[in-house]
Amino acid sequence: MSSDTPESSRKAQIDAILLKLPGVSAGKINKLDAYFVSDKMFACISGDGVGLRLPVATATELQFSRDNIVPFQPGGMASTREWIQINRAEAADYEKDLDLFQTSLAFVKAGRSR
Repeated sequence: MSSDTPESSRKAQIDAILLKLPGVSAGKINKLDAYFVSDKMFACISGDGVGLRLPVATATELQFSRDNIVPFQPGGMASTREWIQINRAEAADYEKDLDLFQTSLAFVKAGRSR
């Protein structure tokens, strides 16, 4: 029997995209698979999507301009306005969001806040 569940395969595909970015490491936080830069979380896998921390103006604009981006609500809990969730049916399609991941990484690494 294979231990390669859809969830582990999805995580492996997302790992392949995010862990090639400079300075990114993976870990767990509150049972979520998370991605860190400079020991700060900038992205995590939640349900069918990937949560991502961005400047508030960018996050707000994306929620209104793209139908696959929603407010990030891990476990049904509301998060801050800096967090969005990108939903993609195929994990490999997150490659299309590489520019957003890089923007998030730079934002979090710079230590900016609201």
